[in-house]
Amino acid sequence: MENGRLEALATPYEKVYVLRLGHRPERDKRITTHVALVARAFGANGFVLEGVCDKRVRESLEKASKKWGGKIDFFCSNNGKEYVTKWKEEGGEVINLTMYGLNVDDVVGKISSSPRQKLIVVGGEKVERFYYDNSDYNVSIGWQPHSEVAALAVFLDRLYKGRELLLYYTDASFKIIPAERGKIVER
Repeated sequence: MENGRLEALATPYEKVYVLRLGHRPERDKRITTHVALVARAFGANGFVLEGVCDKRVRESLEKASKKWGGKIDFFCSNNGKEYVTKWKEEGGEVINLTMYGLNVDDVVGKISSSPRQKLIVVGGEKVERFYYDNSDYNVSIGWQPHSEVAALAVFLDRLYKGRELLLYYTDASFKIIPAERGKIVER
């Protein structure tokens, strides 16, 4: 068990990171935080914020981890292109979530069967051609405009075959007890 993660997520790859491109703190503070929280909740073990290093995003992740357990690595990168290039040089593969890619259901089997570390690129503002050209996979979650939060959640759900929905952390201060009605939280 790594970082208190349930072994149901055991995969041949140890690292699944999400690279958030083009964060604009005043405009994107909530959406970027939601991308980071989805990355954490759906089983990613790293989040990379490109551009402006926003301490509010880091604080939200730390607060969620303190309360609900687990740990997600958080990094800032001034240059997403350099991060992608280094990731590939170290043997990892890059998955660009884009409306213009191949349908997720057509490629997720190949992606999930590969033992290589995964870097999932999630755009904010217009994504530069570099990311399309340097990704191992350009993956679409449908071909309609939608939220990068939704795209990341659907992709991670397919990657982990739904097992991430059973994810809990052994070091959590709080644990939700499933209930048909009401809210039951165990401390």
